[in-house]
Amino acid sequence: MTTEYETRYAIGQQEAKGYDTQALRDAFLAEKLMQPGKIYWVYSHYERFMVGGAVPLDKGLTLDTLDALKSAFFTARREVGVINVGGAGTVQVDETTYALEKGEALYIGAGEHKVTFYSDNSDTPACFYLNSAPAHASYPCKKVGKDEANVLHLGSPETANQRDIHQLIINGVVETCQLQMGLTRLYPGSVWNTMPAHQHDRRNEVYFYLDVPEGQAVSHFMGEPHETRHIFVQNHQAILSPPWSIHCGCGTANYAFIWGMAGENLDYDDMDKFPASELR
Repeated sequence: MTTEYETRYAIGQQEAKGYDTQALRDAFLAEKLMQPGKIYWVYSHYERFMVGGAVPLDKGLTLDTLDALKSAFFTARREVGVINVGGAGTVQVDETTYALEKGEALYIGAGEHKVTFYSDNSDTPACFYLNSAPAHASYPCKKVGKDEANVLHLGSPETANQRDIHQLIINGVVETCQLQMGLTRLYPGSVWNTMPAHQHDRRNEVYFYLDVPEGQAVSHFMGEPHETRHIFVQNHQAILSPPWSIHCGCGTANYAFIWGMAGENLDYDDMDKFPASELR
């Protein structure tokens, strides 16, 4: 089969307090999103958010519907965000083809679309990172190139968190129902992301780590501000972050990550911040 998926049910904060390392990883870590020649999904019950990957080789990969969706088309009642994190490739939506280089994004609005993913070269395949959320309306598909993103420059070398935030699929750049996505890249010598740590009680978030050098790792911090836990994450792995959880991370080298959100509103700054001095 070229499409596979698994289901993750929502975990409450009281439950998570009793989890050991493996239980935390089983509940919140998506380890195998990028599989050559496959589309792989994790269907999460946080906001019905889906996180996945598509790695086409010598043949295209079609975005098929899943039994869990009970719909004739994957996009019948869903919007999809795509960010390429591999070699050059294309995404065909009905009769329109969108070329995506690494770091470029495509928003696919709800509708009865036929979507197919292709790599330009199977030796250096495209790796399409996918997010999807339920959609109440249909908005136009739109490619967001590197020069079309809204870029925020935050942090400093002194606090080891100098970074650029590329807002790709976000209100003001693309019209969406609830899906938002962007890519944050840390500068050499900077390793901390998302400080101050914060919660989004009105939406969930998923962190997908990329460009983690071989032999290095990122320690992702989660949990309630007064009851934190950590999960070590490798390249091309993702963390499901519940609304009750903070999210931040520290790597053994600089890296990048893609954040994806869905929920109550489209206000990027809707967050409850917790300075490092308040974390436990």
